[in-house]
Amino acid sequence: MPLKLRDPRPPKTPNYSVRGTYLGVYVERTAGTPDKKVAAGVLKRIKNSIERGDYATAPEPVEAPRAPTFADAALAYLRAGGEGKFLGRIIEQTGPFALRDRLLAEIDQIAIDSAAAALYPAAPATTTNRQIYTPVSAVLKHAGIERKIRRPKGWRGSKATSWLEPEQAFRLIGEAYQIDYEFGLFCEMLLYTGMRLSDPVRARLRDLKLDQALLYIPDTKNSDPRPVHLTPRLVQAFRKAPPRPVRPRKAAGHILANGEAGRSRRSAGVPFLDRAPNEKLFRFAISGHLRKMLKLALSRAGVSLPRRQAGFHIFCHTYGTWMKRYGRLDTWGLTRTGRWKDPDSADRYNHTEASWEARQADLLPVPHAKRIAR
Repeated sequence: MPLKLRDPRPPKTPNYSVRGTYLGVYVERTAGTPDKKVAAGVLKRIKNSIERGDYATAPEPVEAPRAPTFADAALAYLRAGGEGKFLGRIIEQTGPFALRDRLLAEIDQIAIDSAAAALYPAAPATTTNRQIYTPVSAVLKHAGIERKIRRPKGWRGSKATSWLEPEQAFRLIGEAYQIDYEFGLFCEMLLYTGMRLSDPVRARLRDLKLDQALLYIPDTKNSDPRPVHLTPRLVQAFRKAPPRPVRPRKAAGHILANGEAGRSRRSAGVPFLDRAPNEKLFRFAISGHLRKMLKLALSRAGVSLPRRQAGFHIFCHTYGTWMKRYGRLDTWGLTRTGRWKDPDSADRYNHTEASWEARQADLLPVPHAKRIAR
């Protein structure tokens, strides 16, 4: 191979290199510069040295290893399968507080706080924690830097929790079944399992093991599989599930109501449990239509909730509250259900009922009945 310049190979090196054979002398070395014009001068001097016969004695510059930057570490993290959802905006950030080109050794608490304030100046602590502090921490840990990062104040969010009392939940589930049996079954499953909305939406029929009263979720948000217990009522509801109805078709002389005609639902007319194993367990997708169905059921049931807690996550909060109140589980017991990975997350349900110590107020002295009568 003739002697020539070789392009830089980031992130390994930003500099050109000289490689090849000239007059029978093999050369492989760095040009020591990212400037192509300067590197061409280095190539020319090497050729002149070989022609004079003194190349072997010419000193070769040794390229000092380049310290890794945050961008280098982020690329290695992504190649290893790391989560990149929020890393893009961090890498694209420019200005004096950008982390992209900073050496890993220079990324301290002040650097992260400054980058977060520049990227999300008006965002709440929960957002900056999720979209700055957590991904930066993951990249640093993957690079072998075990640096304690202080999260922004309030990053855990509010522990205030709403839940459904049994009468409210039963009315809501009943209205959901009235709207559509499959939707009612979907809501009841969320209520008695505490699953995140994405879990039953992605579940397949093959994962349903009714003989074991089990739904197996192979991949949850926590990246851990979860065997979900199904109560006897849920098992019975699945066995009673009717086939999806076939939509009527327009025919000559027959007028259909708006929305009544259309394409038939997948596996319409097939018994619910006899569908292909690889089919989705439920036909729903996380969408505005699904949320409108819940909103309609809430309205018909006369259940009013705070705006931010009137979504499907209310079933999770109700599950946690009921398992604490009726199942008598403590924080560690809730964690062992598999629904919560972190005891700190499950601990919020201790705030849904008064503690044993607080209930001892019932033993405090009160005025005598006769004295009050006077």
